[in-house]
Amino acid sequence: MTKILRQPIASSALRAFLASEAAGGILLMAAAALALIIANSALADDYAHLIHAVTGPELTPKLGPMTVHLWINDGLMAIFFLLVGLEIKREFVDGHLSTWADRTLPMIAAAGGMIFPAIIYLVIAGGDPALQRGWAIPAATDIAFAIGVLALLGSRAPASLKLFLTTVAIVDDMGAVAIIALFYTAELNIMALAVAGAIWLAMMGLNRMRVNALSPYMILAALLWYATLLSGVHATIAGVMAAFAIPFRRTLASPDADDSALHRLEHMLVKPVAFFIVPVFGFANAGVSLEGTSFAALAAPLPLGIAMGLFVGKQIGIFASVWVSVKLKIAVRPANANWMQVYGVSLLCGIGFTMSLFIGGLAFTGPEQADDVKIGVLMGSVLSAVLGYCLLRFAAPQRRLAKDTI
Repeated sequence: MTKILRQPIASSALRAFLASEAAGGILLMAAAALALIIANSALADDYAHLIHAVTGPELTPKLGPMTVHLWINDGLMAIFFLLVGLEIKREFVDGHLSTWADRTLPMIAAAGGMIFPAIIYLVIAGGDPALQRGWAIPAATDIAFAIGVLALLGSRAPASLKLFLTTVAIVDDMGAVAIIALFYTAELNIMALAVAGAIWLAMMGLNRMRVNALSPYMILAALLWYATLLSGVHATIAGVMAAFAIPFRRTLASPDADDSALHRLEHMLVKPVAFFIVPVFGFANAGVSLEGTSFAALAAPLPLGIAMGLFVGKQIGIFASVWVSVKLKIAVRPANANWMQVYGVSLLCGIGFTMSLFIGGLAFTGPEQADDVKIGVLMGSVLSAVLGYCLLRFAAPQRRLAKDTI
């Protein structure tokens, strides 16, 4: 009998991205749990001193001397947003969002998943004008955390659900970036903003000249980050802008090209972001003391609005958007997935951890409000994760392709 030799298939960046996000998401859960335990132990003061230790010069009067927390939130998270920007560019140019047919369902679902949580938050907490700035906190989805929970289900979750969750989260990230740039920007330093624009145009010029080496882009990206920091726009936006300037060679969904700068940079960043930056962010931002926390405190407008926005708003917004889109034949349901599984994934999208904490830090700077934000994000994210996991764990698998699936 003649043996058929099978050629090894190079893994796609999206496959590697999902695998690393899954493992990174589990590591993120562990880091957040560790921070919560330490913040409620005898080491609480040591944790606070570590996170807020002054470790650098004053880069801008707005921030003051750089602390460990600032380096993480304004520095390391810019690298996280650089990877987010690379993923957005790749998926829209040459991936699962490259055609309008592919974009329809994720864009509709992401829009519903951002609008409904904001509405629910404002209904609960919007009566206090001081809290209205937090409307965007429950609008974000944490892709690492959500994919990590989905990975725990193994083969019980069809591949189409993982792809749906990823594409919705990528579109959701676009919305979060736009929200940060438009609604959480302080007074602008026009000169610094002009310098940032000039640096970005220089990067685009290198792209047009087909400069494929990464080093000049990385040097300019660092300068872009500093100019953006000085401008009043949040420095992490520089990561996304830099990503859009990185040269990208289309491979029509085939394995990545060695001569594509975007592919090379993406692979360089995936593991450091998943296994270091995101867990470090979770550890630095999830530590909140629960001492003296009562039911009345949990039911206060700010934490309750965030928790219900994530837990209730996300599931309603995403599931209803998918259901209506399928019934109106605007889009099709993910293949081999039943409606219960789609609902379970809609619940997982209520895990807002990383992005919600990040936006919360921009919306509220007072220590008491910061703790309320953390409590609300933790409540909403944990509820979404546990119920979403349980629902998907026991949801019956789809035995056949339904006529409204792909």
